[in-house]
Amino acid sequence: MKRGKKYLEAQKKVEKNKLYSFSDAVGLAREAAPAKFDESVDLCIRLNIQQKHSIRGSLSLPHSMDAKEKKVLVFAEGEKAKEAEKAGADYVGSSDLIDKIKGGWIDFEVVIATPDMMKEVGKLGPVLGKKGLMPNPKVGTVTTDLKTAVSEFKKGKAEYRADKAGIIAFKIGKKSMTKENIEENGKMLLNEVMRKKA
Repeated sequence: MKRGKKYLEAQKKVEKNKLYSFSDAVGLAREAAPAKFDESVDLCIRLNIQQKHSIRGSLSLPHSMDAKEKKVLVFAEGEKAKEAEKAGADYVGSSDLIDKIKGGWIDFEVVIATPDMMKEVGKLGPVLGKKGLMPNPKVGTVTTDLKTAVSEFKKGKAEYRADKAGIIAFKIGKKSMTKENIEENGKMLLNEVMRKKA
């Protein structure tokens, strides 16, 4: 595969066999990023866990990197539906939204559901599961506290999970952010993952 000049120049700044401190690695990631657009900075953590095990959760980083709020869909009925609407959910409903999603509509980035709705929402597994949008209590998207959940996910709370190789990849910043802010985001993720692994 042929690489561009900027990519090759950036690659020269990294010593392959050198073990960098986290702070130095963040600085290098910002400095060596070759693209003209505001590249994201991802942190990958190899957990060394068995394939049958998994670590997952959700996290609100101290320094936001998304200029726009996420579109949140909530499956709820009655008073809980009203609570979700007041909290600022973009879409709130039950069977009407389930039918719409079955028809191919996916104009949202986060799905939250009350526990009583999960029996019906579970039918959307083939659609939402493939896109990583299926509500799950482990990441806070199956809850009765819709006010908190909607607010946090709209502001950038994001899910992390270990893949089949036991690696978590998570965006902790953008090139335009300060080195200190990216470091703080990364350290929060590391602390959270190590807490879950313990």
